[in-house]
Amino acid sequence: MKHHRIAKKELFQAQVALFIAIGLQVLTRRLGTDVLPGSHYLIIATELVLAVFISFTINPRTDQGKGLHHLFAVILLGLISVANVSGLIFVIRSLITNGTVLVGQQLLATSVAIFITNIIVFALWYWEIDSPGLTRTHWSKHDKDFQFTQQDMSDELPDWQPQFGDYMYLSISNGINFASSDAKPITLQSKLLMASQALVSVLTLALLIARSVSILGS
Repeated sequence: MKHHRIAKKELFQAQVALFIAIGLQVLTRRLGTDVLPGSHYLIIATELVLAVFISFTINPRTDQGKGLHHLFAVILLGLISVANVSGLIFVIRSLITNGTVLVGQQLLATSVAIFITNIIVFALWYWEIDSPGLTRTHWSKHDKDFQFTQQDMSDELPDWQPQFGDYMYLSISNGINFASSDAKPITLQSKLLMASQALVSVLTLALLIARSVSILGS
């Protein structure tokens, strides 16, 4: 019963983060960030459909159901990631063209939205691959992608398991410091994800700093 309550709480937290990420994409679209005309509308609509579908397919009983659930979760996170990177490309292009596409506050607001979305989507990625994630698979210490500090304290914390908040903290620290703070990536896919997040973060922060200096200097 306790495990079930924790699972529901985690899922609710993850879904809130997910819809915040979608909301930020809506914001960037309203600010005029769209690499391909209409692409954001299609991606946002698909994300919403998948998010609703996932909420109705929690804890599938069969292996086939678990596989399909994981596939939809990966598609969902992939769409958000692609849309966020496309927004970053658009902002870079705007900055190179001296702000002729986006100007002033638009560029700053879009960069902030991209940065926050980057943190949220990678927290979801880490949570999904390290389990239980959106798929709600059974967590196992023998099948993990990250080694948390608490997992090295088996005597003091014998029953400790990472939850969504731990992956959000991991994503925030990696997005700001470009390195993990209390967890080490131990698989290739976790290392590639962390490297990708750090790359997007450093580019976005560089844009924010460059544009802020430009605005203050004008």
